[in-house]
Amino acid sequence: MVVYFYPKDHTTGCTIQAEEMRDTWQEVEAKGAAVFGVSTDDAASHQSFADDYELPFALVPDTEHRVAKAFGVPLRGGKVKRVTFIIDAGGRIAKVFPEVSPRGSAKEVVTALAGL
Repeated sequence: MVVYFYPKDHTTGCTIQAEEMRDTWQEVEAKGAAVFGVSTDDAASHQSFADDYELPFALVPDTEHRVAKAFGVPLRGGKVKRVTFIIDAGGRIAKVFPEVSPRGSAKEVVTALAGL
């Protein structure tokens, strides 16, 4: 499973990251992984974002920051920091990307999944 935290729907960096994740979706899916994008935006914002960019994976609203707290992801100005986690088949965190750049992060995920 891939859980990626991103600050805000419909912003430049978050759109780049989501589009790249979408564009590598078949590679991720071929590795047996599911993808979940998490931000503090609400469900309506996520639905609009997913529709606008044809995102094939789930976007999780974390308006109360519960998921971010569970993963230890810090907040900046009420928004989550950009962090990605890869969780193995046993439910353990196999890889953490604590400093994610929107451009190229999806390819890093695919490479990490290949190593599991």
